[in-house]
Amino acid sequence: MKKTALITGASSGLGIEFARIHASKGGNLVLVARSQDKMETLKTELQNQYDVSVHVIAKDLSDQLASKAIFDDLQAQKIKIDYLINNAGFGDFGDFAECDWEKQLQMINLNITALTYLTRLFLPDMVANKYGRILNVASTAAFQPGPTMSVYFATKAFVLSFSEAIANELSGTGVTVTALCPGATETGFKQAASLNRSNLFKGNGIASSQEVAVFGYKSMKDGKTVAVHGFMNSLMAQSVRFAPRKIVTAIARQKLKAS
Repeated sequence: MKKTALITGASSGLGIEFARIHASKGGNLVLVARSQDKMETLKTELQNQYDVSVHVIAKDLSDQLASKAIFDDLQAQKIKIDYLINNAGFGDFGDFAECDWEKQLQMINLNITALTYLTRLFLPDMVANKYGRILNVASTAAFQPGPTMSVYFATKAFVLSFSEAIANELSGTGVTVTALCPGATETGFKQAASLNRSNLFKGNGIASSQEVAVFGYKSMKDGKTVAVHGFMNSLMAQSVRFAPRKIVTAIARQKLKAS
């Protein structure tokens, strides 16, 4: 039987690539994002190329009513979710004391609240069915504080901690939870977060959306709890556990600095 994946943030970047990967394996899809037009274009592409069903839901997940509305819609249509890919999220750059509070709140609602609530809504059915896969897109930002991106880094730390905790709770149920932790990736994130001139995106080692999505999807299917993409990113994630916190924070600030 075909597995159905619900993918948030499905109109760009990693979301599109996750959708293409899942469809290429014969899986049905529920696409969620704000942009109806972009998702309809993706739906046409995937249905023409693969024999799959694609259901589009245009919602802004930073609206706290959106997650329940999505769940109720799918329940009414008797669409069972086998894979939940919580990919939607965004960042912002600048000192916290000078930030736009409404944007920070929107970020918290999207990066944390929507991800957590969608997981809570769909998880019980997965447990009852003794099968399910949840992929929460965190970041290498989850492993240290991020001066000038303080709220974003903190939201990703939540995603990592939350994912590891419930993965442990679900041991033996047939349901797994994976926290995907990519480093700098070409997804459109840097433009949205005003990081075009940041040292974070300098050099030739920036991963593509496709390669990160392939890695993340496989890690999810394999039931890996924490999946850090790239050798250098894995090394960094391990090294910050042992370095003094002030040094870790200073290095993170230097990395985010514009040049």
